[in-house]
Amino acid sequence: MVELTDALRADVVSNAELTRLDDDGLEQHIRRQLDARTAGEYLTVTDKVQIVQQVYGSIRGLGLLDSLLADDAVTEVMVNGPDHIFAERNGVIQQVPGSFESARRLEDVIQRIVGTAGREVNQANPIVDTRLADGSRVNVVLPPIALDGPTVTIRKFSRDPMTIRRLVGYGSLTTEVADVLEILVRSKHNIFISGGTGSGKTTFLNALSNFIQSDERIITIEDSAELQIDNVENLVRLETRNANVAGAGGITMRDLIRSSLRMRPERIVVGEVRGAEALDMLQAMNTGHDGSLSTGHANSTRDMLSRLETMVLQASASLPLEAIRQQIASALDIVVHLSRLRDHSRRTMEIAEVVGYRDGKIELNTLYEFREDANTSLARVSGALVRTDNPLRNAEKLRLAGHTTDF
Repeated sequence: MVELTDALRADVVSNAELTRLDDDGLEQHIRRQLDARTAGEYLTVTDKVQIVQQVYGSIRGLGLLDSLLADDAVTEVMVNGPDHIFAERNGVIQQVPGSFESARRLEDVIQRIVGTAGREVNQANPIVDTRLADGSRVNVVLPPIALDGPTVTIRKFSRDPMTIRRLVGYGSLTTEVADVLEILVRSKHNIFISGGTGSGKTTFLNALSNFIQSDERIITIEDSAELQIDNVENLVRLETRNANVAGAGGITMRDLIRSSLRMRPERIVVGEVRGAEALDMLQAMNTGHDGSLSTGHANSTRDMLSRLETMVLQASASLPLEAIRQQIASALDIVVHLSRLRDHSRRTMEIAEVVGYRDGKIELNTLYEFREDANTSLARVSGALVRTDNPLRNAEKLRLAGHTTDF
């Protein structure tokens, strides 16, 4: 099948007139050539479709990646050079049969991906974050930084916007917790979502965003745009831009957050906080922009607060640690921590209220925590997010929004 695919591709590439055909015409030509070459052979319909897709993809699409991106069961694609391709299906990572013809062919695909989003990647700028046309998040690293050839990691974009109800169906939340989160979002609590890589932070943020009132003005700020907020009309989506080869023209998260404050936002949604922009985000939360949402990498709720301190210090090392902690305690209302467990399931592990700052520490009040039950095992995690005995201590925003504090 590989030889047949290569022969069909060579047939098209060697004929300049064929390369000028429109997309439908090129696909029809490939299909006719395939039928002609296999007239005396038996090929299943699936095999024929796959060959046509691979040949067409190698010329106009993304080659081997096209079939993986079209597979709804695949959530992540990892290319470690032209010969080692892996995909995550249903939480399990497996090697994909097949390869790119060469590192040069893989680099051609990378340039097609990057160019579509208006970015550039080369030896002078070998690392880039970008996205596909459907919103899938892409990270590219080129040699000599990547020792074994060009590296591409694609986090696939869900065609259907995530909702809290779907998270309940997956077992990540309970209906009770979903109702509480809806009240917290509508009453404009500043909510921060923490978790490790692949724990579902962006998915969870998308789900929470569905609770935002449709008449509010929302500004989203991301490295690579992937948030799906469909229920808000007054929406401004902002995306960072890398500097060019000369080091000019870059637009950072800090630039976008500062600019957003002059756009009359009712809420600011920051896709992911990684560095010095944490200071600007906290200042925005502390200057009347309640209801802001964001995510960050951390191993626990307490660890997320420590990481925020470190991020703020990247912006201003002269700030006293006490002042930073006071600002974090004043800005954040709720921290939701997610985790990917040993059985590859994604669960909400803790929902904690940020109470305030006392005796040099930020006080946390755990409202919900994940507890495993008797049915859990090494192979399968069984448990639920349960309410602790701790009452909600800061109820002012709930009261102003007209909600009771019976949770």
